[in-house]
Amino acid sequence: MNSTRIRTLQIRTITMGIGRVGIELKQFFRDRESAVFNFLLPMILLVIFGSVFSGQDLGGSGITFSQYFVAGMIASGILYTSFQNLAIAIPMEREDGTLKRLQGTPLPPAAFFVGKIGMVFVAYIAQVTILIAVGVLFFGTDIPTTTLAIFTFIWVSVLGLIAFTLLGIAYSVVPKQGRGAAALVTPVVLVLQFTSGVFFVFSDLPQWMQSFASLFPLKWLTQAMRSVFLPDSAAAMEVSGSWELGMTAIVLVIWIILGALLATYFFRWTPRGEN
Repeated sequence: MNSTRIRTLQIRTITMGIGRVGIELKQFFRDRESAVFNFLLPMILLVIFGSVFSGQDLGGSGITFSQYFVAGMIASGILYTSFQNLAIAIPMEREDGTLKRLQGTPLPPAAFFVGKIGMVFVAYIAQVTILIAVGVLFFGTDIPTTTLAIFTFIWVSVLGLIAFTLLGIAYSVVPKQGRGAAALVTPVVLVLQFTSGVFFVFSDLPQWMQSFASLFPLKWLTQAMRSVFLPDSAAAMEVSGSWELGMTAIVLVIWIILGALLATYFFRWTPRGEN
């Protein structure tokens, strides 16, 4: 009986979560400033940095920094769409009473998480399409065509989106007010980008910075995305001399588990200090 009841609750939670996806998407695109920011910022950074370093060859490899940067920005798109978006939006929803109203409904936190993950997936598909198009049209990025590259792109994107979505939900408890959320979220995003091989070649960074970045998902996402969008010979530029896709999967799964635990423990429907 208990197992049947648990299974029924799980199915109910997933069903409610899937139904929540449509509502989350409407809210996301209704806030035009936020939606435009999430889509335009990565594209603007890609165009600026890609144009500045378009002629820079990486160690005579025939690979330009622009191509290296495109892969990093596609990985950063996961960070922007999930972690940054939710860590800023959820405090605003908490402050304006949206989450408090949801608390009074039968919607469990897990279904709320599923709705956010679904919204992030749809937004990421739109964003990554734009980034790949810019990379192909202006910086000579090759669209992955092999089965292995496409499969790698899919599982890396899925695991990365789930991990950073859960971490964004967990981190959303840090800002006390919605208006100050961006000031507490943006520095975290920038630190991860600067240390994870997005704006610089990862192997050129100081050893301590490489060790620091290796603790977090973005470093592994950027490395895996390079395996998708750069030729196999580019693996020689990595610190280990290989793409380390197996380690990437392990790290992302660990962060998914950790993110789920943190999101479940720290997530709040109402501001701190309010019952």
